[in-house]
Formats: sequence, C-alpha cells, structure tokens
Amino acid sequence: MKVKVKVAEKKRQILEIQTPVIRLDAALKLANAVSTGGQAKFVIQEGLVKVNGELCTQRGKKLREGDIFAFEHQLYEVRQCT
Repeated sequence: MKVKVKVAEKKRQILEIQTPVIRLDAALKLANAVSTGGQAKFVIQEGLVKVNGELCTQRGKKLREGDIFAFEHQLYEVRQCT
C-alpha cells in the first residue's frame, strides 16, 4: 500500500547581515531560531541543522550571502545589507 504525503512548501526567512560572513551558530541566534549560544552549539553538534541542503556539524561554518540553512522545518537565507 502506498501512501502519499503532502509536504508543505517551506517559506524562506531572510536573514540580513552587516558583514560578508557570519558563523552558523551566530546566524541561528540572529534568526531567533535559538535563544543562546549554548543551544546553538548543541543543535549544530547534534546534526539538527542543514546548510545548503547538507547536514552541518561545524558551528564555526562561515555563511555568506546566498547560503541557506534549515532548522526545525524553517529555511533561512543569508543576505548582506548594503
């Protein structure tokens, strides 16, 4: 028996940064996806965050404009402010 599952299309939240790069843990905090740096460290190390479609366990991963990260069924796109 086959079951079809409808998956809601994920809406991207824009995360505007002032610098050319931002660390993944800082991006999670800036996006209000987590409330503390400790929580950011934990969710990243547990493999709960994807960057550009791949699991990422490096909390120091540098994100640049155009990068997309996902956490808890929410997509965030990094954009640099001008």
